[in-house]
Formats: sequence, C-alpha cells, structure tokens
Amino acid sequence: MKKVLFVLLLSLLGFQLNAQEVRPPAVPLVTIDPYTSIWSFDDQLNASPTRHWTGRAHPLNGLVKVDDKMYQFMGAPATKLITVVPTGQKTAYEAHYTVEKPAEGWEKPSFAAQTNWKTGKAPFGNQSERHPATPRTEWLKEIWLRRTFDLKDIRFEKPMLYLSNNDGVIVYLNGVKAYENEGGTADYQTKTILPEALKTLKAGPNLLAVYCKNPQGNAFIDVGLVDEQTVKMTGNVTKAQQQSLKVTATQTEYVFKTGPVNLTVTFTTPLLMDELETMTRPASYITYSAKSADGKSHKVQVMLSASGVLAVNQPDQEVDEKVLTIPSQGGNGKGLTALSLGTTTQPVLAKKGDDVRIDWGYALLAAPVSSPAQAAFGTETELMQRFAQGWETGKGQTADLPAVPASERAMAVVSDLGPVGTTAQSGHAIIGYDDLYSVQYFGQNLRAWWRRNPEMTTEKMLADAEREYTRLMTKCSQFDQQLYNDAKQAGGEEYAQICELAYRQAIAAHKTVAGPNGEVLFFSKENFSNGSIGTVDVTYPSAPLFLLYNPTLLKGMLEPIFYYSESGKFTKPFPAHDVGTYPQANGQTYPEDRPVEEGGNMLILTAAIAEVEGNADYAKKHWKVLTDWVNFLKKEGFDPANQLSTDDFAGHLARNANLSIKAILGLASYGKLAGMLGQPEVEKEYINLAKDMAKKWMPLAQDGDHYTLAFEKQGTWSQKYNLVWDEMLDLNVFPEEIADKEVKYYLTKQNKFGLPLDSRKSYTKSDWIIWTATLTDTPQDFQKILRPVYVFANETPDRMPLSDWHETTDGKSVGFRARSVVGGYFIKILADRLKNK
Repeated sequence: MKKVLFVLLLSLLGFQLNAQEVRPPAVPLVTIDPYTSIWSFDDQLNASPTRHWTGRAHPLNGLVKVDDKMYQFMGAPATKLITVVPTGQKTAYEAHYTVEKPAEGWEKPSFAAQTNWKTGKAPFGNQSERHPATPRTEWLKEIWLRRTFDLKDIRFEKPMLYLSNNDGVIVYLNGVKAYENEGGTADYQTKTILPEALKTLKAGPNLLAVYCKNPQGNAFIDVGLVDEQTVKMTGNVTKAQQQSLKVTATQTEYVFKTGPVNLTVTFTTPLLMDELETMTRPASYITYSAKSADGKSHKVQVMLSASGVLAVNQPDQEVDEKVLTIPSQGGNGKGLTALSLGTTTQPVLAKKGDDVRIDWGYALLAAPVSSPAQAAFGTETELMQRFAQGWETGKGQTADLPAVPASERAMAVVSDLGPVGTTAQSGHAIIGYDDLYSVQYFGQNLRAWWRRNPEMTTEKMLADAEREYTRLMTKCSQFDQQLYNDAKQAGGEEYAQICELAYRQAIAAHKTVAGPNGEVLFFSKENFSNGSIGTVDVTYPSAPLFLLYNPTLLKGMLEPIFYYSESGKFTKPFPAHDVGTYPQANGQTYPEDRPVEEGGNMLILTAAIAEVEGNADYAKKHWKVLTDWVNFLKKEGFDPANQLSTDDFAGHLARNANLSIKAILGLASYGKLAGMLGQPEVEKEYINLAKDMAKKWMPLAQDGDHYTLAFEKQGTWSQKYNLVWDEMLDLNVFPEEIADKEVKYYLTKQNKFGLPLDSRKSYTKSDWIIWTATLTDTPQDFQKILRPVYVFANETPDRMPLSDWHETTDGKSVGFRARSVVGGYFIKILADRLKNK
C-alpha cells in the first residue's frame, strides 16, 4: 500500500496536542517475570491491596510518618475469604446435572428435574492435570448444574461467588443471573454477584444453577460462595491523598499529599532490552522523594513492607526468614540491609500451571544501610505498630522466628529522610526475587540468565542493583521519553500511551534463562490462557516489540521450538504449538496441534529477524527444518483444512481466509530467506508460488465490498491482520487493493470498544486491531481503528492488567490478562522503522 508521512499529517490534524492520560485498567508496580508481577488494580494506590497479575493479593504496604503522624500511601487492609457454600475442592457436594439441553426455566427454583438429569459429585470436568482440583464427575462439551443449599444467616460483609470454570460460564442465583463470562479461569477465583441476583439470597433454601460450555480442550466447573471480609488493622493511620499518577514504559510515578509534605513514589523495573544483564536482574526499585509544601522543616520517615505471600502459591504455606548483610560496593559508601522470605519446603520447579504462583526461592526486600539499620520481620500489624512507636535503636533487625503461614509474616525496611524542607529529600528500596532455578527444559533445570555464572549470588545481584541505581534511573527516564516520542511519531498521542502501558506487561510475561549451551532462551507464559510455555502463536503477536529493541530475545523464543523438532523429540512435519506448561518445558502439553498456524508463524518470524538484522544467518542455522515446514505449507497451507488458528477460542474453522494469507506469506518468507542465502532459484520458485496463490485467493474470498472469513462463505468477514507482513517484509505478494478494500469495510463495522475479530462474535483481540490499523494508508484511518482500543483501556470495567480479548460492545474482558501479546501493539513503530531503513 502507498504510505504517507504520518508525522506531517498527524501534526496537521492536531494529534500533536496532549490527550488525557490513559486510566490504566491496572497499574504496573513490580514487573520482573510471570511469578514476580505486582500491580495495583485500583485508581488509588492505597484503595486496595496490591495484587499479583492473577488477582491474588500480593501485599506491599507503604507508610510515611510526617512529624509523628502516619499516612498510608500504598496498600490497604487485607481481606480473608470465609466459606459460605463450599466448592468441591474441599467438599465433594452433590448436584443435579445434565449434558443434554434442558427445558426452558431449568435455572429457576420451581423447575422440576426431568429424567435426563443425574446426580453427581463435584468438581465436574474431564480428567486433566491442568485442573485446580480432581474432577469426580465427567463431562466434555456442555453441562447444566443445579445445586441447592441452606443458609441460617445472611449477614455477610461481601458475599461473592467462588468458582473455577473452563470455558464459558453462566451462574444463576435463585433463578436470577449472577455472573457470566465467555472465558475460563484456571484456579478458583472470587467473582462479584450481580446486584439483582444478590438480592435473592435468603435464609433457608437457595439454588445455584450453572451452565458451562467447553468448545475444545479441557472441561471444568465448580462453584461455591464465600464472604470476603476485611482484616481490621489497629493504629491511627490516615490515608495519603493521591494527587496524580503517570505510567511510562519502565516507571510508574505517584504523587501524594501527606499533610504538610508532598511525597512522590516511583516504581522502576529497568527492563532495558539493550542490557540483558540489567533486564534479567530480578530487582525493582521503589524511590520516594519528599518535599515540604508549607515551607517549614518536617521530620519524614518511610516504611515499606512486603508480605510473605510473595513467596508462596497459597497463603497458608509456611515461610522462613533470613537477614542478609551486603557490604558497600564500588566506593558508594553504603551497603545494603536485605531481608528474605521463602517457603520451608522449597519445592523447586515442582508445580506447573496457569493460575499458579511461585513457592520456591526467596522474596527479597533491601534498602541502603542507615544508622542504625532499620529492618524487621513480623505481622503487618506488628510492623505498623513498631513504625508508629519509633522503631527503637538496636531492635530493628529480627530473625529466627518460628515458621508461620505466609499470610502471617511480612518484612519491612525504614528509610529516614531526615529533616525535609523545600529541597526534596529522597530514599529508595529494592524489591526482588531469587528463584534459584527458573525453568525445567527437557528434564534439565535451568537458571535465570543473571544467575548463569556459578559465582553469582543473591547478595552480589542486590549489590549490583544498588551500585547501578543512579545510572539506571537516569537511563530509564531517557529510554521512556524516547519510546514515547517514537510511538507518538508513528501513531499519535493515544497510541503512545497504549504502548507505554503495554511495555512492562509484555516483557514480564517472560523468563530469560541460560540454555544448556549458554544460549539465551526467552520463555513466555500463556497467562490465563492455559499456562503453556513457549507457545508459538503467543510469540507471533508479541514479536514486534522484540524485533524493535532486541531480536536476540525473539530468537530466544523461537529456539526451543526449533530444538524440539531438530532433536527428533517432535516428529510431525510442522512446528509444535508449545513446549510444555510453565515452568516445565518438557514437551507440548496442549492437546491439539495448529499445523498451518505455527508453520506460517515460524517462517514469517524467521524472515522478520533477517529483515531487521540485515542477514539470514539465523535462518541458515535452521534451514533444514524450515524447509520441512515450508514443504508442509506448500501442500496444506493455501486452503486450510478444519483446524484451530491462534484465535482458538473462536473454534475450528475450515478454509480460513486469514490463515491462508499466513501460509502464503510463510512461503514468500522462505523465498526471501533463500535469496538472502544466495539461492536465487529457490527464491524465485517460492515468491512466484506465493504470488500465484495470492491470485487464487482473491476470487475464493471475494464478497462484494470485502473478503470473507472463509473461502466461498458469503456474508462473512474477518480482520486480515496477517496481511501486515506483506509490506513490512517487502514481499509484495498480495495486490494493494485487498488491504484498501478491507480497511474501508472495517471502518463500517466498528463498535465503541473496537473492531470485532470477525463476523461470528462481537468480541475482539486488541493486538490484532492494531495490526489491522497498520494496514491503513492515512493517519486518519489509523486513528479511527486505534481509538476504540484506547477507549477500552481507559474505560473497561474490569480492573486487571491489560486483557487482549474483550467485548467491543461493553468493554468487558472475555478472558486472558497480563499476556505478552500486547508486545504486538508496537507493530506500527516497527512498520515505520522497516519502511525507512
């Protein structure tokens, strides 16, 4: 397609004006890897406990004492769940069920069960190691459940559903819809009951009626009720008044009013991809800067605490603590006091799954040594009381306490900022995690990249982090500004803000490890989309970010898939879907292959690496298996059989027009690589083959003013996002008119929160929308397709790290969250950079 200078036209259209700062659906705080990933799910940092991306509380608490008056700027009283109606996870309750569609009114208390209803014990599901509990009654495709229960009292603080479902679910309470979601949940989670249903809860008999469907893969459903109760805290603590919030690529900055002092708190995770040692170091910084607001001098101290829950999968697992003393490094004059918490059992790499948190290794909290060192273990209440009472000299460090449940232990450090006047005074702490071993790779436990050398230790890692603090804070600020400028130039202010929000999420959904031969391996986790590790069709949408900033990381994603086939462990003529379930990369665990999808992905991404690096050396290393895969696509790719694509939640589809585009561009990518490797005849053969297929594609997909979802299936349509690589890789296989016609049609199909994925449903994928927007010729059209994604991020009612699968009608998440695929948002910057090479 003909391109215009976006910079000039964006300026002429007025897009240089600052838009309102996006309201993040969740705010990144500590984003190291899939296990150490802490967020604020609220607009206010002190409105609720900080959480792991899965939604489980991972409490960080921040207190500031100004002239002996305490203010809380981070965290909130924790909550506990009291069982009201147990799930089958602990109690094998009985329920009536059927796998045949029942008569109308089946969800009502007055419904009389018919002969096709049976009695079974919960949980209900098929047999799979992926489930959070072992099913006692089997089903596969659809199930309808009715469960009666009695309540003696309904004086609850906050009654909630407590459920695990795979996949879509509708729950009714006493015949009134209480909850609905198209997506699944891997572990048990609390879900808010809709108000009209909650009103029906009564003393005496009640009914939970549940419908669950499972289009493919694993089936599971189990539902109960809990009461979410707030844990009461003691002490006179005032909430700090939050004045502002700003999220940039590597940093999150809050400003608070704490009486007569203004406090700025900055969370920095230095995910700088041009410095692998820094990027992979499991250490984030929390910086606080205080300044007098009334011109007077004030005594200011800051306490930061971290819960033992950071080091466990379940809060009742027991933890031990340890104090580490780290001497000064590099002549900076200050050492560190560091605390650690870890489980007593240390089951290294023993548990795999999706909604799972780490329970081996050690959570770390450190701060520069002050005089005296002020650090301690205790319960959150004890630590707050000690801080309020002055934290007596000589009694700061405590250890050797008996092992207790993680929810009953926290660690804290105190920074004394001294007398604070009109000149800002600052301090900082480091929060990190040493996981000892990070990934099991075909039976071998591998260490994180930062820990690949035997002499590296926790203490050395923290010392390195402290020594480089000043340099990294400066570089992160510079990098953040450059990323913002590049994104704004490519797509405007709102696009820049979306990229800023996506940056840390995309990287922290990975773990960088040293492979068996010292190579970089960069493993993704499929967060809330089954927990697979190294999934090819997750790598594919995330790739633009890593192609932009460090192609070595993309190679690190592809390498396990290449090895899996080249070693003979995976013997099919196309690439595997994944290499296991995180963190165990021992071979594919997803139950169904995606032959055309993964074959096209691997060929296109290998060509993209060559395009960015200016050589095909990486392709040459894997040429034999690439040839096997292209031969498969040559036979099976053009008119795909009934199979899954990356959008597997939409179900199987034969003759998928967008998947055919991917196969055709995969063939052309192989031809391009052959040319770069000095094989002109092979290049000509595959480029011509791809162009011939593109000509055949057009009449098969033609449907008047657009092209169809599937060949010869009139009245359907879909986003042809795979087409974006044709111009980016300079393949020029498809005529420009295809993208032009599709874009014009898409602009008639948009809803408030985005362009639907295709004509089957109103939901969408935000990464694909931005790929589709990149097909446009003008900044006006790019903005029209992009803007609903910005509106979604700003207005979605679901408070969680960015979900890439949402409803375009109401902005609600359908499923998925905190996934790496938001790295695909950067495709517009990449496309412009490749065009201007």
